[in-house]
Amino acid sequence: MEKKSLKRTPGVFSERKSKNPYSPADAEVHVYGKKPVRCESDSRGYATPKNRNIAEIVLDASEGFIPLWKKDVNLRWRFHPALYNYFMDPDEAMKAIRDLLGKGILEWGNSAPVKFSERDDAWDFEIVIRKDNCDYRGCTLASAFFPDGGRHQLTLYPKLFEQSEQEQVETMAHELGHIFGLRHFFAELHESSMPFVKYGRHKPFSIMNYGNKSKMTAADRRDLKSLYQKVWSGELTEINGTRIVTFYPYHILGGVNS
Repeated sequence: MEKKSLKRTPGVFSERKSKNPYSPADAEVHVYGKKPVRCESDSRGYATPKNRNIAEIVLDASEGFIPLWKKDVNLRWRFHPALYNYFMDPDEAMKAIRDLLGKGILEWGNSAPVKFSERDDAWDFEIVIRKDNCDYRGCTLASAFFPDGGRHQLTLYPKLFEQSEQEQVETMAHELGHIFGLRHFFAELHESSMPFVKYGRHKPFSIMNYGNKSKMTAADRRDLKSLYQKVWSGELTEINGTRIVTFYPYHILGGVNS
C-alpha cells in the first residue's frame, strides 16, 4: 500500500484567505526537535536539580497531586466547528488529521491508558488550528493538556504539517503523553517551578524528551502501562508522598475524582 504523506499540500492543508479564527496562546514554551520548534503543554520553569536520577518517567504534580485517568476511560473528541471554514478542503484536511492522531495513538500501543472516539456531542476535547506561533526561539507545533474532568483543546499549528511525517507522528505521540499525565522528560532540570514526580526507569531516549533523543521507546510504553495497572489495582495510591488522583472525563459526571 502506498504510504500517504501527511505534509501540508494545497489539496489538503491549504487555508482559506480569511483570517484565522484562533490566536496563539500567551504561554511560555520550550524549544525542541532538530529544528527550532516548541511544545506549549508544559510551562517553562527554572533549574533546581536535586541530584536525582533523571532516567525515570516524569509525572505532572503541578496541582499538588498526580492526575491520571480512571480505568476504561474513553475520551470523546471533535473538530472545532470553525475548522470547516478554515481549510479550503476541510474534509480532506480533517481526514489527514484523523490519520495523524491515529498514528500517534498507535505509537503507544496497548500501553495507552485511554481510548479515543470522535463525537460531536458531549465531547471532552476538541482539535483546533491556530496561526503559526514563532519567535526567536522557534515555532510551536502543538499543545495539549493533562488529565482532569474539564473540557480541553488539542491545538495544532500549521508549521506542524511542514515537518516530516515521522516528526509529525512523534509530535502527536508526545502531546498524547501529556494527555496521559506525563510531563517532559527533563522536567527536573528545567521545569521544577511546576512540581513533578518520577516513576519507573528509562534511558534519556524518550518520546517525552526533545531533539534527537525524542523517540518512542519500549521503556516509555512499559513504564506507562505499569503505572496505570498499579494505580487501577489499588496497589499504588501515592508516589514519594504525592497523592494520585484519578479522573473521569467531562462527559461522565463532570470529572468525579478519588
